[in-house]
Amino acid sequence: MNAILITLNVIVLASLAALGSVWSPALFAYLIVGPFAVLSLWGVSKGDISARTIFVTTAVVAIGGLAVASFYRPAAMYGVILVGPIVLLGLVDMLQRKRALRRNFPVIGHVRYLFETVRPEIQQYFVESDIDGRPFNREDRSLVYQRAKGARDTLPFGTQRDVYEVGYEWINHSIVPVIPTNSRPRVLIGEGRCQKPYSASLLNISAMSFGALSGAAIESLNKGAKEGGFAHNTGEGSISPHHLHGGDLIWQIGTGYFGCRNADGGFDEDSFSERSQLDQVKMIEIKISQGAKPGHGGILPAAKITPEVSAIRGVPMGADVVSPPGHGAFSTPIGLLEFVTRLRDLSGGKPVGFKLCVGKQREFLAICRAMLETGLVPDFITVDGGEGGTGAAPFEFSNSLGSPLIEGLTFVHNALVGIGLRDQIKIIASGRVSSGFGIARMIALGADLCNSARAMMMSMGCIQARRCNTNDCPVGIATQNPALTGGLVVEQKYLRVARYHGETVHAAIDLMGAAGLATPQELRPWHIIRRISQLETRHYGEIVEFLEPGAILRDELPEGFARAWRAASASSFICAVNPIDVDGFQPGQTGDGTPAGGAGAR
Repeated sequence: MNAILITLNVIVLASLAALGSVWSPALFAYLIVGPFAVLSLWGVSKGDISARTIFVTTAVVAIGGLAVASFYRPAAMYGVILVGPIVLLGLVDMLQRKRALRRNFPVIGHVRYLFETVRPEIQQYFVESDIDGRPFNREDRSLVYQRAKGARDTLPFGTQRDVYEVGYEWINHSIVPVIPTNSRPRVLIGEGRCQKPYSASLLNISAMSFGALSGAAIESLNKGAKEGGFAHNTGEGSISPHHLHGGDLIWQIGTGYFGCRNADGGFDEDSFSERSQLDQVKMIEIKISQGAKPGHGGILPAAKITPEVSAIRGVPMGADVVSPPGHGAFSTPIGLLEFVTRLRDLSGGKPVGFKLCVGKQREFLAICRAMLETGLVPDFITVDGGEGGTGAAPFEFSNSLGSPLIEGLTFVHNALVGIGLRDQIKIIASGRVSSGFGIARMIALGADLCNSARAMMMSMGCIQARRCNTNDCPVGIATQNPALTGGLVVEQKYLRVARYHGETVHAAIDLMGAAGLATPQELRPWHIIRRISQLETRHYGEIVEFLEPGAILRDELPEGFARAWRAASASSFICAVNPIDVDGFQPGQTGDGTPAGGAGAR
């Protein structure tokens, strides 16, 4: 190899030197090629047959060869148009100091970055099977697309799923299926407590803010909600003009109090009172935490902050907007319930609730204690699972923090049943719900209705590119780039949103009818079966214990739940007792119990 490289350099240099005596351009080429040749020969002399040496030699041969060829055919000089940029790129790679790969492998090192760029697409379209993608597999995505388009959503040839795989779930059918009495059931929220209770669909749009989503996407969602008769959660970014197209709104109030904040960033009562009177606003949701990043404020990257977003949120441009991790309007369980009551009064009697991802269980039980002590209760609680989506979240928060939806939902349901208030408070489940079976499963485990965010995005055309935090969403949904949002045609997309919703709710009702259930309220944990080994299955009534009504009041609790209840205080979210003083506690424990219960009561 050494001899070959030396010979190539010598031949090129000798040829250019000879031609230079009779043709001046060759002399100019000699001056250009000379330094490259010296670098190459130096590398060879040190025994360094590296990619750098090979590149330099190749550059010498290419440029020198073009110069020699152009002596006989002047048109050959046009080859510099092709070779020149490549040689220049390689020279830049060798001189730059930021990336070792490019310094060591000039030009070809860029191939690695090219493959890294297209890897998600290759993985999604060529590597994944129909059922192993994350967070939504191809089968789930295709179902949403087909229903949104009104296309065929049936499966040929049978299921692709391994029905003997651990984790496989199903609902048992009945020999005597029924035709549901209502094909579009509703859930009344705030009945008996609110002047303006709201009748909600079984499936609604989960919280997604304008800013995180484009104006065209928000408008499509809202028009779809109007067309399909379901609710649209604004997300914590406040109500924008894009939300005001006739769809029912759930106004979410986050820790940044966008849309109702004062100059110091705190809650402004007058602003809230004024905006909450909008007829389109049907409910108010206080965001305590969200599943994708519990304990962390919302994040809106600076790239997504346009003048319009800045004006609506009341924040400066040019920097990321990170909401505080906690609320400034309250700091105790009783304070939270007083804030709920205050918002209900200011809004003119509209239902008010809060959203959280379950973390320390004693803290939620502290809210339950506060309900019993004060008589103040929310109209609904939205339980978000740790598998929930977001536009941007820290890696560790998204992957390793917060209870998954099933654990969080069953715990909240148990707690409300245990204190005897379950019938007064509706539970909304949120977190990767996209099919009729997903709705049925959540209702069976304790929810009254469901919210969905990413499935609603997919109904508009989201391809799960997972670029939500870059402002480069290729379909114009999770971006503020006008060049991309212009591709989203609202008049087409809102119909897709409405169709997806209608078909999915219809599928859920059909599934319940096949199980012999006339209404969603008849669903129970034992209707959903889960395979826990290849030879064993259990229904959720056996997997998760459910408390009997009033069990907490009667102190009839499993020990784990009892410890958490003893550690809960209505006046503080801090552990009410010294862990050492509670039976069964050891130093370092938090006082949190585990999901527990008794026999299947709603």
